[in-house]
Amino acid sequence: MTETTAPHIHPCPIGIAATGTRPERDSMGVIDVPADRYWGAQTQRSLVHFSIGTDRMPLPLYHAYGIVKKAAALVNAREGRMPQWKADLIAQVADDVTAGKLDEHFPLSVWQTGSGTQTNMNVNEVIANRAIQLAGGVIGSQTPVHPNDDVNMGQSSNDSFPTAMHVVTLLEIEDRLIPRVKELIAALNTKAEAWKSVVKIGRTHLQDAVPLTVGQEWSGWVHMLQDALHVLEVAREGLFELAAGGTAVGTGLNAPPGFSKAIADKIAELTGRPFVTAPNKFAALAGLDAMARASSGLRALAVVLLKIANDTRWLASGPRCGLGELLLPENEPGSSIMPGKVNPTQCEAMVMIATQVLGHDNTVAFAASQGQLDLNVMRPVILANCLHSIRILADGCHNFRIFSVEGTQLNEARIQRYVNGSVMLVTALSPVIGYDKAASIAHIAMEHDLSLKEAALKSGYVDAQTFDRLINPLDMVGHGVGGA
Repeated sequence: MTETTAPHIHPCPIGIAATGTRPERDSMGVIDVPADRYWGAQTQRSLVHFSIGTDRMPLPLYHAYGIVKKAAALVNAREGRMPQWKADLIAQVADDVTAGKLDEHFPLSVWQTGSGTQTNMNVNEVIANRAIQLAGGVIGSQTPVHPNDDVNMGQSSNDSFPTAMHVVTLLEIEDRLIPRVKELIAALNTKAEAWKSVVKIGRTHLQDAVPLTVGQEWSGWVHMLQDALHVLEVAREGLFELAAGGTAVGTGLNAPPGFSKAIADKIAELTGRPFVTAPNKFAALAGLDAMARASSGLRALAVVLLKIANDTRWLASGPRCGLGELLLPENEPGSSIMPGKVNPTQCEAMVMIATQVLGHDNTVAFAASQGQLDLNVMRPVILANCLHSIRILADGCHNFRIFSVEGTQLNEARIQRYVNGSVMLVTALSPVIGYDKAASIAHIAMEHDLSLKEAALKSGYVDAQTFDRLINPLDMVGHGVGGA
């Protein structure tokens, strides 16, 4: 078999029917690997040297790596550096990687070399061995497809790993997270519109305040979440710039002229996203600023979601000894000892998700600051934290919408009772009788346990007719969902 002669492709199913081990080799020598796995020597060495915890490199990264390897092979073939049959074979296997069909062959820990070299070689080895199998060769022979010379042609781990990082993070944000956030915004806005005329008592400092409507309160949540989504959409833009073509330190050594633009264009074509080559490869390798900015966008979402979830469970506290304004869906029993108890579990889950994301962002920010000299070697932990944040935020938004927001109802009798009993309605008297006299009425009401009207009349500062004219909660809430 020669480089110019295409082998016969054997359309065999994925898998290796073998037991025991087989020898695989790399530049350091020979090592035995499980015979039923496609990975090679470098992957096996990583399994030995980085057997740390149970945190696996996220599978979506490998799926994105399949896109990168396919793009590289197709570009190399188009420009005459690789036979077309070999590129097509690599691309075929890379498609299987992207589709998740080879997931069981990617076993490596997050806690590995900071450049992601072992993960890059894991991908190279799996693609090469599966391609060899399809070509009718001997798995582990590195012929006719070599993991370094062919699958890794024109690349280094130092540029391919950050390229895959950007691709997967961008795709996960756009395909998984943003749609779920938009759905939650729509659900919150539906409630805001439905309840825009329901007057309730406001609360500041956890103390009674002047009235607003339930719809106005919820519209605030909607707007905050829209703003946070905008922050994320802007923050993700740096991910469009790809490091591919910078190779080891940004100079592009061993990558042919024009390769960086060509592979970025091909990745853009394969994904339908506007990826471009990073204008400065030294920055792309030495720093991880785009990932840090993306993480900050995730943090912005977490901050708002935490506030919404906490407000919801405060307003639903009770059912008889709390605020009890909101009636949340009863999804599951809340206690193993207290019969009938139901808890705001979706709110609690969202609060935990948000606090986890804030912790992830701290890790990402610190790791991104650790780019010594010409390479940042904190890539795996940054990638793992960002992807975990995206996944739990997306799932959390979905569940919070389905199992909490959409089924939430109002306890209008409780809301009306609070409005009628609020002393802070006295604020509407201030422009007529002055702040000090209005404050005196409030104190009389609280000290003598009187209604606000009883206290006002007792004070002698206002008559019943004036009180009834001025103290109308509906007149105090401004105009429209957004207030005055």
